[in-house]
Amino acid sequence: MDVSALLGGVEPVLVVAVVLLLAGIVGSAVPSMPGPLLSVAGVLVFWLWGDGLGPFVALALVAVGLFAVVADLLADAVSARVGGASWQTTALAGAVGFALLFVTGPLGILVGVVGTVFALEYWETEDHRHAARAAATTSLGILASAVVQVLLTLSILLGFGLFVFVL
Repeated sequence: MDVSALLGGVEPVLVVAVVLLLAGIVGSAVPSMPGPLLSVAGVLVFWLWGDGLGPFVALALVAVGLFAVVADLLADAVSARVGGASWQTTALAGAVGFALLFVTGPLGILVGVVGTVFALEYWETEDHRHAARAAATTSLGILASAVVQVLLTLSILLGFGLFVFVL
């Protein structure tokens, strides 16, 4: 039986691409989930096996996704440093957050990073205001990174839809 007939005439590669693009948006809202990479995968799947997405458009959408990946990687460290945390605190907070991802899920990242930044900065400086400022700035950076990722992956989906369905 023809798979596209089961999907009401829709090509399976388009369904896979759209599912990956939607998963990319959802994954961008969850800390340490590969949301932008899922969006990039959706674009590449359709570009390689689908019809209707030119190389310039595909590469532009992939570039947006890769920018989102880099922005996510830098956001935690930059926000911790802006808040006054040391490089050692920033590195250890990232490791603790990553480890807690497997214990408590995505919330563990936020709690682990923010808690570690606060604890270590307080231990080093004995200044609760400095530690609180560093932890608050770090948490804002993590949340801002998620918002930026969601907006970028949403723009990938919208760009994809524009060039596949409209143009």
